Amino acid sequence: MTSAKLRPLPAEVITLLDQLTPCPRLVEHLRIVHDVACRLCDWVAATFPELAFDRDAVLFGAATHDIGKTLHPEELSGPGSCHEQAGYDLLTAQGVCPSRARFARTHAAWNPTDPDELLVSLSDKVWKGRRVAALEQDLITLLATASGRPEWEIFQALDDFVTTIETDSLLF
Repeated sequence: MTSAKLRPLPAEVITLLDQLTPCPRLVEHLRIVHDVACRLCDWVAATFPELAFDRDAVLFGAATHDIGKTLHPEELSGPGSCHEQAGYDLLTAQGVCPSRARFARTHAAWNPTDPDELLVSLSDKVWKGRRVAALEQDLITLLATASGRPEWEIFQALDDFVTTIETDSLLF
């Protein structure tokens, strides 16, 4: 999947990025994670329609989760978590409501009962082939509770979906 094939970012996010002027590498990362979040939201809505989640919030969160790296560019190529609180503060200073800005803080340490946070976090992990068992299990548990389906069945479905994302990411 090349950059040209990625879904466009939400207009609200494009406006924010124009104001904050992040480096191209960060913008591309946000576009990739947003695209994965679109695919994940589509899959969850089609496969588990019983799970209530806020698609717009998830897509906004995926498209802005690392915005704090505009202030901590060293974390683009190395470890660090300073960008998380900085991103939240940056977004709220731009007038983004806290319930949407929260994804900048929670994408690395999510609430296991919040489907929106789980979907943003998973999108940020799987695009690069990173599997986080605890994150996936939290989502599986929510999906099982919402759908009444057994966890093993949901595990298989999620594993198949994530494998498709991983395979596609080889083309990035």
